[in-house]
Formats: sequence, C-alpha cells, structure tokens
Amino acid sequence: MAPEEFERVARALTRAVEGVRPECVKGELGIKPAADGGHGRIVQWLIRICLQHRPELWLSTGQGLRVEAYRKGHARPDGTLAASEAFVGAGEWADPAPVLMVLEITSYDTDTDRRDRVEKPRAYAETGIPVYLLIDRDSCEVKVHSHPDGVRYESVLTVPFGKEITLPEPVGITLDTEPLKNWVR
Repeated sequence: MAPEEFERVARALTRAVEGVRPECVKGELGIKPAADGGHGRIVQWLIRICLQHRPELWLSTGQGLRVEAYRKGHARPDGTLAASEAFVGAGEWADPAPVLMVLEITSYDTDTDRRDRVEKPRAYAETGIPVYLLIDRDSCEVKVHSHPDGVRYESVLTVPFGKEITLPEPVGITLDTEPLKNWVR
C-alpha cells in the first residue's frame, strides 16, 4: 500500500471506527485495538520513570512514525522516547530519526504475537531506532531489544516481571519491573 493511500484510509478509518488505531507495517494494513486500563497504567508508570531519570526527554503517546526502508510503513508505538521538542510541527507521521526508544505493550488480541513480537521489532530495527522496549503481558516479561543492524536487533535481553532491567544507552534508565505484576490479567 502506498504511503499516501494508507494515510487516506487511516484518516477515514479513525473517523468511522472508535477505539482503533490503524498502522501499515510490511505493506500490510493493520488495526491496533484501543488500550485497556492496565495498558494505560503501564504507560503512566513508564512516563513517570522517564521524567524522573531523564527530564530532558519525553515519552510521547500516540505519535505515529514512518518506519521501514524508504518510509513505506507507518507505525503508532504505545510510546516514543525522544527529546521533548522532537515532534513539534512533525504532523501525524514523524521521521523516526530523533527517537531513542519505542515502547510496545502487548494487547490481549490475536494479532499481538505477529505485530509486537515479529513485525514491529524488525521494522524498528530497519529504521535504526536504538531501543525497542516490549512489555509482554502474556508472558509477564520485559524484553529490551537494542543494537539495530539495519535488519534486526542484535541484542535482546528478557527478564520476568519483578526483576530489574537496564535500558541501554542512549536511554540509560534502570527499571524495577515489580509493579508490572499488578497490571496484567
């Protein structure tokens, strides 16, 4: 699907169907379900931690990014960590160059495996985003993908909820993941 066609379809879909967020990864139009309360609480938790440790950065929610080679894809991460002014004037689909980290939190739907565990890590690595943080509510694990080589992330560190994990540079924040246990089904 051409980027212009996707943007037209995405605008129409967003107006017509409440509670969905359209994306186009690997040329496939996808629908991301609206976040539930636990999902929202995890985002709040991470925003607070980022502000405490890196006040010059902001974890934006809802910012769309152009991903994949030649900007053929569009993704809307659950969170995008960048300098606080990085997306001013960027519009709905921003250049990913200033992004230090993207956040995804698994949804309780059938597409989450393909979307959050396979397609998005590859798309974000191809784009060169330094860190991909996946909060996996199904497996109760935190996965930190880092060192993109233009095709995939060379490093993936996985810890169960309850352990500490350090987000590598350029993020450099250590997360105590114990609270995540409270926000899963």
